[in-house]
Amino acid sequence: MELKKYVALVEDYPKKGIKFRDITPLMGDGKAFKFATEEIIKFCKEKNAELIVGPEARGFIFGCPVSYGLGIGFAPVRKPGKLPREVISYDYELEYGTNTLCMHKDSIQPNQRVIIVDDLLATGGTVEATIHLIEKQGGIVVGLAFLIELEDLNGREKIGNYPIFTLMKY
Repeated sequence: MELKKYVALVEDYPKKGIKFRDITPLMGDGKAFKFATEEIIKFCKEKNAELIVGPEARGFIFGCPVSYGLGIGFAPVRKPGKLPREVISYDYELEYGTNTLCMHKDSIQPNQRVIIVDDLLATGGTVEATIHLIEKQGGIVVGLAFLIELEDLNGREKIGNYPIFTLMKY
């Protein structure tokens, strides 16, 4: 299936000069959404995933159906103040400023095989922070799966030597 035909290009969003790849048409088409989910599931099966982790919010959209399809759990990664129990957190640098991501302290079991699922690999900051949270709890990141990779932003360089699966590259 040619998934790129389900991605709308929005020029100058959220600011001038940005080419935003809108995935809502893909999410709105049952066959395309199912196909994308099933392709990510195949990758996760190959890596013997035991848990899916997804950063908010689009990591939830793609990670939850993947975990359901595999019959394994899902653990969310969120911004501060969004998780109700004890969390671990990680601060990371953005181009202008910092950001923080959090995860429940008991989300990951030692040596648990984890795959991070998200919609987009861009600069790699969010996924790098998510990897840190997983590994801090003793989890083993066995792969990263994305709907889209923006190659010119060099996210792969930031996150290191993890198996990466992407359905589309721009």
